Amino acid sequence: MPRVKRGKIKHRRHKAVLKDASGFVGGRHRLFRSAKETLMRAKRYAYRDRRVRKREFRRLWIARINAAVRERGITYSRFMNGLTASGVGLDRRSLAELAIHNPAAFDEVVEAVKQASNA
Repeated sequence: MPRVKRGKIKHRRHKAVLKDASGFVGGRHRLFRSAKETLMRAKRYAYRDRRVRKREFRRLWIARINAAVRERGITYSRFMNGLTASGVGLDRRSLAELAIHNPAAFDEVVEAVKQASNA
């Protein structure tokens, strides 16, 4: 039986890895082994940080809502509790957007929450 030669397959695989590693600095975009190691690490970070990004945005939205409702004389926790009591179905992302870009509409939401928490 003849031996198996991997020339084309190996070359194709190396080309794919080096293509993905373009933009890396030094030998990391030229040398297959270091490019592959760097790519594996980059993909691990990308996978992890897709989840971290969600956490960080949630923290940002909470900070923005907290600042906006404190200006209107209510704490964040009381606001969120009143939000569920009043039946307003807005999430933190849209509330933060309202607080920044449409303060008048956010004022109406805060008033609705205050009325629901008083009742």
